[in-house]
Amino acid sequence: MSRKMFNIAVAGATGAVGNEMIRGLESRNFPVKNLKLLASKRSVGRTLKFQGEDIAVEELTAEAFKGVDIALFSAGGGPSLEFAPKAAAAGCVVVDNSSAWRMDPEVPLVVPEANAHAIAGYVKKGIIANPNCSTIQMLVALTPIHRKYGIRRIVVSTYQAVSGTGKKAIDELLDQTRAMLHFMDVPRKVYPHRIAFNCLPQIDVFLENGYTKEEMKMVNETRKILEDSSIGVTATTVRVPVFYSHSEAVNVETREAFSMEDIRSLLASAPGLRVVDDPASQRYPMPMDAAGQDDTLVGRIRKDESIENGLNLWIVADNIRKGAATNAIQIAELLAEKYL
Repeated sequence: MSRKMFNIAVAGATGAVGNEMIRGLESRNFPVKNLKLLASKRSVGRTLKFQGEDIAVEELTAEAFKGVDIALFSAGGGPSLEFAPKAAAAGCVVVDNSSAWRMDPEVPLVVPEANAHAIAGYVKKGIIANPNCSTIQMLVALTPIHRKYGIRRIVVSTYQAVSGTGKKAIDELLDQTRAMLHFMDVPRKVYPHRIAFNCLPQIDVFLENGYTKEEMKMVNETRKILEDSSIGVTATTVRVPVFYSHSEAVNVETREAFSMEDIRSLLASAPGLRVVDDPASQRYPMPMDAAGQDDTLVGRIRKDESIENGLNLWIVADNIRKGAATNAIQIAELLAEKYL
């Protein structure tokens, strides 16, 4: 029996995540019949390679989705709000990487390792939302624990790479590092303060409650994906001078008692998760180990001795891959296999 093939579009194809989506479709052998690359008008005419072929970038318009089965969006919130409904109206299923649709009650918010069943809800609007990169990696690790013991509360502090802001932020960290090492004036355009050799406890804008928008994304998305609004979640998100891969210190309080042996067994067998935890040999997850990988890494697994049913984890993942492109492609794979 021949494998069913699909017409795929990547919106925002020239960006970092869009580039990774194209590479991921190829490396994961997604059944692509035709690939359409879409971006803003200024990128029209550029070519990007897919399976050894040069494909010209076309302008992102409503008409571009005619005949497309699945569209992977990484074009930003504004274009997603404008074009995702138009793509869906053309008969295309959109997997959107922006924050535009995540909290819409009629749009599934999916981490395949956590709530693959929610994909079925795409029929309501023809859109599936990709969660925030930090939420994705955290829930890859926490889902098996929640399923068995129930999670009462999560306290998470993130250490997020500059690639989460985009190419301009990557360039800024590089330029600032070079300038400081040569005792030159430090250029600053992307962040409100210097990022080189510094940490910024602000990602996105501050809200009235004192949290940033990024922090509240983690709170609200976690509850939606785990389908439990009673879970207490508090987050502090920090930008650090690392190019790729986000790290997280996660403290969890479970509803039921657990054994550390069982926790380690759960994590070792969890899909998409790789345990790197040998303190005696100084082995633990680091951003440089996760960069370029699809797995989420977990280590520093230990009982929180300050509370009953407390657990500490250190979770690291490539924010461009599992935190964005790979998660979207995994959703598309399940769509293709089970629903289209």
